[in-house]
This record gives sequence, C-alpha cells and structure tokens, in this order.
Amino acid sequence: MILYQLQCEQEHEFEAWFKDSQAFEKQAKRNLLSCPKCGSEKVTKALMAPRIGKPQRNGRPIAEGNNLTSDVKLTPEAGALRQKLKDLRKEVEKNCDYVGNRFAEEARKIHYGEADPKNIYGEASMDDAKELADEGVEFAPIPWLPKENS
Repeated sequence: MILYQLQCEQEHEFEAWFKDSQAFEKQAKRNLLSCPKCGSEKVTKALMAPRIGKPQRNGRPIAEGNNLTSDVKLTPEAGALRQKLKDLRKEVEKNCDYVGNRFAEEARKIHYGEADPKNIYGEASMDDAKELADEGVEFAPIPWLPKENS
C-alpha cells in the first residue's frame, strides 16, 4: 500500500491510500478520484515529503525508549529555511493568480503577448517546463510545502 498526498484544482489537499502507483494512475485516468471537500475530479499528486518508517535494527523496531524519531527537532538553519518557504508561499499566493494545470498555456500567452502581463503560478509537467525553457519563457519552479505542514 502507498499513501499519496493529493490536490484538486481548487488546491484542496487530502490523503488517499492505493495498492501501488499504477492503481493511482488508473483511477486518476478514469476520473474515479474526487476531492472530498468540493467534489472536483481533477485530482493530481501533491508535493510530498518521503515517509520514513520507525528505526530498525536487524529487521526489528528499536525499543520505544530508543526511538530516534520520537521528537524530531529541526536545526536552526532548517527551521529558518522552512520559515522562508512558508513566507514565499504566502507572497506568491497574495501577489499572483493561480492558474492550476494551465500554467504552461497561460505563461506562453503572456510571453507571446496574447494575454496581459500578470504574475501567475500553477502546475506544469516536466515536459511542459522543458518546452517553456526552450522557448525562452521566464519562470521558476518553487519548492512548495503543503499548507497543513507549513
């Protein structure tokens, strides 16, 4: 089983379990997934941090008193970076229009003068990002923290 953090086109985030990554892909392709908050069927995987299991020694969990993950503390540098990423997200959301998975299309329209210049953000596939870069469209990928964990 695999747990994915999902996001709908309205940016509602939620979790769902799947047998494997192919099960997610099949369900998404057939529009069998929907947001529990708004019902949108346009659901994609959200940025996720790796899930790290409990520490083990010789295939067995380490005793509770020796659990290295019980109280994870961030270094001051990591905490400062996390805060900067939170602040960046707030600034982007405050000053830019969210265009969802239409990012590449909207960025091209602005670049080629087919739409008024404005600040936008959204999602793009790696292929779309490469094509935008090849066309000289200016953009920057942003490392996004999930809202509930930021």
